Amino acid sequence: MLEMNVKELIKNPYRSFELADRLRDELKGDVVTFVINRNINFTDLCINNCLFCSYRNRKKFVLSEEEIKKKVREAVDYGCTEVTVQGGLLPEAGLDFYISILRAIRDVSGDIHVHAFSPMEVYHAARNEGIDVEDVLRELKKAGLNSIPGTAAEILVDRVRKVICPDKLTTDEWREVITTAHNLGIPTTATMMYGHIETWEDRLEHLRLIREIQEETGGFTEFIPLPFMNKNNRLGEIAKPSNGFEDLLVIAIARIYLYPLVENIQASWVKLGKKLAQASLHTGANDFGGTLMEENISRSAGATSGEFMSPEEIRDAIQSANRIPAQRDTLYGILRMYEG
Repeated sequence: MLEMNVKELIKNPYRSFELADRLRDELKGDVVTFVINRNINFTDLCINNCLFCSYRNRKKFVLSEEEIKKKVREAVDYGCTEVTVQGGLLPEAGLDFYISILRAIRDVSGDIHVHAFSPMEVYHAARNEGIDVEDVLRELKKAGLNSIPGTAAEILVDRVRKVICPDKLTTDEWREVITTAHNLGIPTTATMMYGHIETWEDRLEHLRLIREIQEETGGFTEFIPLPFMNKNNRLGEIAKPSNGFEDLLVIAIARIYLYPLVENIQASWVKLGKKLAQASLHTGANDFGGTLMEENISRSAGATSGEFMSPEEIRDAIQSANRIPAQRDTLYGILRMYEG
């Protein structure tokens, strides 16, 4: 029944926008949150060969532990409450490699929230070690991991995955990593990269899986729709990217489909641009994402909104959209409210 109703709403965008905005108001009111964080991409070397990737092997770098520590110190000094850490798949990267990154971070700060390692990276470590995903996650948590980005999801339909990311983990394998993390008390985000070769049916199947997992575990902190960036990659040669109106509709449908189980829908200003992210605050979104400080992957694929937005600029963007800004932590605890 839910999918049938949502399919009708897709045909009526303005009704979808209105309903999504009302559901957002019921759950979150007019408060729009953001987090002060820093992205750390530790390598662009990768054994996978995803069609949508514009980042792989461009500079062929691997950060040393000292370079990671320097970036963490800068983040702490700036006031970041979170570091987000992801990278390509080094051929021999196993558990010790990922633990060494966590150790470098914890040598600098025991307090900063470490949001790190996609399900693909966790699966890669388990595969290289010849051990279970659960064992990898237990050791990473013990070494200082706090939460996991729910990336590497793209579209959770294997027919699509076989075309755009044939070397990545399957839908079932992604689900295994995510649910295992949740069951171990490691929260995650959830993402969807849309606007390439997938259909609305595929998008709804993706949302159905996210909703099903959330019903089972309650471990998702937020859902982040990510429009495909079509520059400097092979998928961009055959895909027709989404337009701004469709981006707003995807956010609205996500809010409606995942209501009330996933409370937070994030507008990615890096992918959408500031103005469209502001508009999305009236079509279901209640979070503006993070300051990031560096975000090389989207920029490589053609994102034009920069790699850093200051807390002041984010606050002003939220206020300009007639919403109330609030700084949050990674798990959506409110750290500071801003008035008027």
